[in-house]
Amino acid sequence: MKLLMKMMHLQEQHGAVTDAMLRDLSESERVPLHRLEGLRGFYPVFRSEPGRRRQVQVCRDMTCLMRGGPDFCRQIRTALAGADDVDVEEVSCLGRCDAAPAAAINDVPVSGSPTDIAALAAAMKSLPSNEPTANPRRWPTDPYENDAQRYGVLRDHVAGDDRSRDAFIQSLKDADLRGLGGAAFPTGMKWELTRKARGAPKYVVCNADESEPGTFKDRVLLEELPHLLIEAMALAGWTIGATQGIIYLRHEYAKERKALQREIENARARGALGKRIFGSATDFDLEIFVSPGGYILGEETALLEALEDKRGEPRNKPPFPTDHGLWGKPTLMNNVETFCAIPIILARGAKWWAAQGRRGYKGLKFMCVSGDVPTPGVYCVPWGTSVAELLAMCGGMAGGKNLYAFSPGGASTNILPASKRDVALDFKALQDAGSSLGTGAMVFIAEGRDLLQLAMSEVKFFRNESCGKCVPCRVGSHKAVELIESATAGRPVPDLIELLRELNATLVQTSICGLGQVALAPLMSAISNFPEDIRPKLETGVKVSR
Repeated sequence: MKLLMKMMHLQEQHGAVTDAMLRDLSESERVPLHRLEGLRGFYPVFRSEPGRRRQVQVCRDMTCLMRGGPDFCRQIRTALAGADDVDVEEVSCLGRCDAAPAAAINDVPVSGSPTDIAALAAAMKSLPSNEPTANPRRWPTDPYENDAQRYGVLRDHVAGDDRSRDAFIQSLKDADLRGLGGAAFPTGMKWELTRKARGAPKYVVCNADESEPGTFKDRVLLEELPHLLIEAMALAGWTIGATQGIIYLRHEYAKERKALQREIENARARGALGKRIFGSATDFDLEIFVSPGGYILGEETALLEALEDKRGEPRNKPPFPTDHGLWGKPTLMNNVETFCAIPIILARGAKWWAAQGRRGYKGLKFMCVSGDVPTPGVYCVPWGTSVAELLAMCGGMAGGKNLYAFSPGGASTNILPASKRDVALDFKALQDAGSSLGTGAMVFIAEGRDLLQLAMSEVKFFRNESCGKCVPCRVGSHKAVELIESATAGRPVPDLIELLRELNATLVQTSICGLGQVALAPLMSAISNFPEDIRPKLETGVKVSR
């Protein structure tokens, strides 16, 4: 990991990783220069020359588009016309969809009118605090009433024997806990597979690189419940026999990084991390790896490639990380929300966890809600809560408008019509309804919205974020955007919808990873579920609003 970490340090210190810096790093690390150039060219955080001293970024993706993101960015740019040393750019999701249109100055989240933000950028003073909250909320998944009780589950388990580890894994199975980053793989089974895998050392990795439009729940958990993540990763190390854990964190989460680092130091001071945890024979420690950027790094094998100082391109599977992960060794990887659910399951039992759900569903689920609602944010709800009930928790539709559509799980999930609002928040229920729970990122869309425009913003996101490794994704996503833009400019090709269906089928069947397989999902679901809205625009060339 040292190459990318050193390059990240150079970027942070100097605003670039220049050719001269690469040559010096090549000599000091005895690494071919072309390899370092390949890393710099792949990861979006790196610049070959310093940019302007002040960087203003405004999100352009779905939720921020709904709140006027592009126009918001243009107004900031206009207000800063003639200002020296300021760059203003549209970017992909900043992970702050609850504050749409999301904006940042030099990676510090900012809010206010375009004039307010322009004034902050021009003066470069009085930026908002980028410190973690001093008053985290009390969440129902935290088993601890106060700070003094923290890490009690780890203390109770870490001295246990193999039978204790077996019972631990069985508790996860009984709770039916699944991966909550989108894959929904049974957590207990994954831990068991990694524990039984041959090879040492083993590793525990947390995927904290959430960067899919609409998704920001892990950001809140990292800031407000970092102790649960740390405790669960230490429990994972004890269970599978790993002594090292890594939190792979997206680089935009500077505030959350501070919260994590402080809690890691606190855990070490308490004896919950490091050598001989709580006086036991278990050693386990954590480090934070800051991502050099790119949505594709949320794919588990691409993430592992980055940790190995390579370009973050997905691997072919099998083998799977549980057998052949980081440095070719067995690796357990879960996302933030999955890890954070584990301490309370162990503290109160699988039966308690199951009882928290509704209508026969088990457990609690964090949902990030954005779009046309008056109170967007992160909500912790019982599994089985309906989409309509979640909407009511957010105050209903903003402005008294009617619900037209919703995207239940992030940019990679199918858009559903309002008629399916009674579907339960559950993996299978949403699959049966024609979509998926995905990352738990609910976007509510009101009547009057241009659904084709919104769906296309998601397709463009995937086009931009394709790593380019496989031809179907690299070429197919570009071709889809070209075809739609031609149609909405008044030049539709014959049989366009059928052509898009064939293109989508090709991407689904032949792309190496999930990005290419879902790249056209928002568009194709909009065509299928809202034909009266979408078909005329594609078949007759009605222009999409900008």
